Amino acid sequence: MLFVWVDFRRFNKMANVALLIAGGSGNRMGQSIPKQFLTVNERPVIVYTLEAFQKHPEIDAIAVVCISGWETVLQAYANQFNITKLKYIIAGGKNGQDSIRNGVYELEKHFAPDDIVLIHDAIRPMVSADIISDCIRVTREKGNAITVIPCAEAMLQTQDGLISSGSYPRDRLKRTQTPQGFRIGKISDLHRRALKAGITNSVASCTLMIEMGEQVYFSVGSEKNIKLTTVEDIDIFKALLIAKRSEWLK
Repeated sequence: MLFVWVDFRRFNKMANVALLIAGGSGNRMGQSIPKQFLTVNERPVIVYTLEAFQKHPEIDAIAVVCISGWETVLQAYANQFNITKLKYIIAGGKNGQDSIRNGVYELEKHFAPDDIVLIHDAIRPMVSADIISDCIRVTREKGNAITVIPCAEAMLQTQDGLISSGSYPRDRLKRTQTPQGFRIGKISDLHRRALKAGITNSVASCTLMIEMGEQVYFSVGSEKNIKLTTVEDIDIFKALLIAKRSEWLK
């Protein structure tokens, strides 16, 4: 574990910390290196994500939960691209929940319980300043914030993945994204309680909240805030990097 000691509690202000989850190996991408370290337009994917939080004026520090063996590479990229807010590099776990738990437990050592952590997929490089700001705002007001977008597609129920005889009203559904915001003390305690309850592989922080009987609140996401899980997602990401909205569109 690598980190630069910064005790934000001494500044007597509420801190906002970005916790990037980069502990996965990216098997679905089918590449020889982890997808968060793939290079797109001469820049690693994770650098785009780091830069989004580096540039945001409300983010005080960045922590990354990193896949084993890539910690030095990550720090080298941070140095190269002037990611000065990166303060903590934390070992990844055996699954997503494990990695997030490692991250929030480490942050708990350096930040106050009421400080805010934004847990974000390192492979969502198109996260915007507006998304980050709204996640912070809702977390401050409600105690947590889950970035979501409307469900625009028809949703069909299936038992075998081959046929369907039922549907689900899309107006009652939201598609979740990241960041997902929490008070550091609250999310750390949630993970301790989940371990005691035998919950060890929840797919996301928001689902862990629900499984533990908690209520979650929504903040505003975007269709552009894509998660890079397939080669096709990389193609979309490249297109988004060069896309410019037409002037006639409001």
